[in-house]
Amino acid sequence: MTMASAAECASPYSASQVYWGGNTASFGGHNWRAKWWTQGEQPSAAGTGVWEDQGTCGSGSGSGAGSGSAACDHPAWVAGKAYVTGNIVKYTDGKYYIAEHDNPGYDPVISTWFWEPYTCSGTGGGTQPTPPAPTGGANPSGFVVSEAQFKQMFPNRNQFYTYAGLVQALSAYPAFAGTGSDTVRKQEAAAFLANINHETGGLVHIVEQNTANYPHYCDANQPYGCPAGQAAYYGRGPIQLSWNFNYKAAGDALGIDLLRNPNLVQNDAAVAWKTGIWYWMTQSGPGTMTGHNAMVNGRGFGESIRSINGALECNGGNPAQVQSRIAAYQNFAAILGVSPGANLSC
Repeated sequence: MTMASAAECASPYSASQVYWGGNTASFGGHNWRAKWWTQGEQPSAAGTGVWEDQGTCGSGSGSGAGSGSAACDHPAWVAGKAYVTGNIVKYTDGKYYIAEHDNPGYDPVISTWFWEPYTCSGTGGGTQPTPPAPTGGANPSGFVVSEAQFKQMFPNRNQFYTYAGLVQALSAYPAFAGTGSDTVRKQEAAAFLANINHETGGLVHIVEQNTANYPHYCDANQPYGCPAGQAAYYGRGPIQLSWNFNYKAAGDALGIDLLRNPNLVQNDAAVAWKTGIWYWMTQSGPGTMTGHNAMVNGRGFGESIRSINGALECNGGNPAQVQSRIAAYQNFAAILGVSPGANLSC
C-alpha cells in the first residue's frame, strides 16, 4: 500500500521502554510496529524479526501496512464476511486490524496469521497503550512463565518454538494458566509445558519423526475429506496435532483453516502453540477431563497425562514414559518456585 504522503511520526523509540504487539515507534525516519513484546531491541536491527517497517514518516512517501495517515473510519468487522488481503476493519475492542491473507471472516484477535493490528491517525487507532516498564522482577508478558524461565526449561529447543509465539498464543484461551491462585496458575503452566516437553523431545521436534505414519492420519469417511492430501495430517507442533478431524476441529475453534492449510502448524510459531493450548483446554482425549480442568480442579498432574496419552501410558501401560513426564513436571514446577502438588501419576 503506497500513500501520497508519509505518515505522521510515532513517538521516538526508547531502548528502556517496554513495547507490546501493535505498539508503534519512530526510528531512523521510519515508523515501526512491534509484532510482540520487546524491550531493548532496536527497530532497525537486522534479523530480530520483532519490528516491522511501516514506511517513512514526517516527509516523503511511505509504504507498508499500518503506515497510512487516513482517518480511522474503516468499517466494523463482521464475523463470517469474506475479506481479502489489505482490508482494514474496526474490531469490537475498538482497535483496527488489516487482513494479511484472504479469509472468510476469521476473528482478528484469534487468527493472527490472517490479521495484524493496524495503526492509523485519529481516535480509536490500533496502537495499544504502552505499559510501564516492569519493576521488581515482574514478567512484562503477564504470563506466569518468564522468558528466562522458558529458556531454562528448554535449553536445547528448536528455535521455531519461540517464547514470543507462546505469549501471542495465550490470547486464544485467556483461562489457560490464568485461572485460580498464583500457585494453581503456575502448576498448570508447568504441567502443560512438561507434557509438551515429552511430546516433542524437549521442544526439539516440530513434526512427527516417523514418516511411515503420514498417510494413515486421514479419515476419508469424514464429510470434508482430506483436501490437503492423504498424507498431510501428520503430527505437528507442541502437542503433535494429528488426523484430519483434529486439524478441522482445532482450526474451527481458532478461526484458522487448518484443514486446508495444515502446514501453518509447522510454519507459524503462534499457530503451533495455539493448537497445543487448544488441545489442553478443550480435549479430554482418552481421559475424563481436559488437562486444564485436571490442574485447576485439583485432580493433579497424573490426570493430565491420562488426557493426553492415558490409553498407552496409564494404569501400568508404560510406567517409564509416565515417570519421564513427572520428572519434567517436578523440574518445571521447581523453576517456577511452586509445589507440584499431589496425584502426580496415573
